[in-house]
Amino acid sequence: MLVLATAPARCGGSSSSINKSLGTVFPPFLPKEVERIVDPSARELAMRIQRVPISFSENTIMSSCVKPIQQNATEPVLVLLHGFDSSCLEWRYAYPFLEDAGFETWAVDILGWGFSDLKMLPSCGVAAKREHLYQLWRSHIQRPIVLVGPSLGAAVAIDFAVNHPETVTRLVLIDASVYAEGTGNLAKLPRLVAYAGVALLKSIPLRLYANLLAFNKISLGRSFDFVNIGRLHCLLPWWEDAAVNFMVSGGYDVRHQIKRVKQKTLILWGEKDRIVNTDLALRLQEDLPNSVLLQVPDCGHLPHLEKPEFVVESISNFISGSMVD
Repeated sequence: MLVLATAPARCGGSSSSINKSLGTVFPPFLPKEVERIVDPSARELAMRIQRVPISFSENTIMSSCVKPIQQNATEPVLVLLHGFDSSCLEWRYAYPFLEDAGFETWAVDILGWGFSDLKMLPSCGVAAKREHLYQLWRSHIQRPIVLVGPSLGAAVAIDFAVNHPETVTRLVLIDASVYAEGTGNLAKLPRLVAYAGVALLKSIPLRLYANLLAFNKISLGRSFDFVNIGRLHCLLPWWEDAAVNFMVSGGYDVRHQIKRVKQKTLILWGEKDRIVNTDLALRLQEDLPNSVLLQVPDCGHLPHLEKPEFVVESISNFISGSMVD
């Protein structure tokens, strides 16, 4: 069922900033350019990023994430993924609202992106990303989760839910990029050409243009700050190697997995998305019969950044069962 809605009521609790008692300095493993970020929500969430040990491929990877301050055994665990070549900082606006709403929430960096220590450079293909997320769940969460995936993170979420259904109770897919045929011909590029292409991903002009497409409304000044936030992880020394590794691996092609999803699913979609065609929202709903589709009004490709209160209220209603479907 397609639900057309106006913005819901403000989430319960205040929209107070993240608990500053955790510290006032940035983790030492973040690039020093984090100091240039202006956005207070991004700065506060960056201060909360930790690295936790994950046994992976006969090694231990110190993997970056934002952990919940407190565990709440009576509520489901939320695990927030991010989009392509991004990081947990994507959740800088919604994360405080989720905490205010009482959810035990993890914002995790997908292997190969974000701020994990990858100096040993493991494989960063789809299977490795899936196994890394599973080992994080097995080592540190160990309870069924509600898995939230925006953009390409929706493909990560579908792949994980199909391969590890015992870990995922529900899915939330946001402006889902799930019908692409992986990285396509890019997987066949000579490595030298692949490195040249990957280098463009962290260029300021390209990321500025991407911001203009991704958001319904954004000022130029704010867009420059968003670029600094979005490309921060690209400044780590292993980023290019990890990005090329993912590209040549073939990337995510989950088209044939979608109909295998058994979990109840909430589909959120910005009605003014210029990145992924909004017609695909209806197609995804048809392919996921146990789903509800909710359009986010006056919003582009990243509702969790553009309309965080709407997204959190929708997730809360979906989990509590109060959403009409």
